[in-house]
Amino acid sequence: MKAFQFVLLAFVVLLVLAAPAMAADVAGGTSVFSGSSAGAGLGAAFAIVGAGYGFGKIGAAALESMARQPEVAGRIFPAMIVIAALLEGATLFALFICYTIAGNKSF
Repeated sequence: MKAFQFVLLAFVVLLVLAAPAMAADVAGGTSVFSGSSAGAGLGAAFAIVGAGYGFGKIGAAALESMARQPEVAGRIFPAMIVIAALLEGATLFALFICYTIAGNKSF
């Protein structure tokens, strides 16, 4: 229930903060808000939140396994770094795609 309340609060804050952005005047008289921009923004947000959750899970699992078996900590740490690097690469690729989509909008 707390997760649902948090998501609802984030959605309300997004709607409140979006109103001043949509009220801005543009030189050509076109709208600055489009579906692709909103989708790219939400996609980037989900990619960052997912990456943060993934990094937290990787770190928690690695530290727990190092605490249970300290003698294998030397093998766990490099594997954790490799997994984190792969996660970071996937996150950067997702952000690149979102920025590309946002840059290709047409009115």
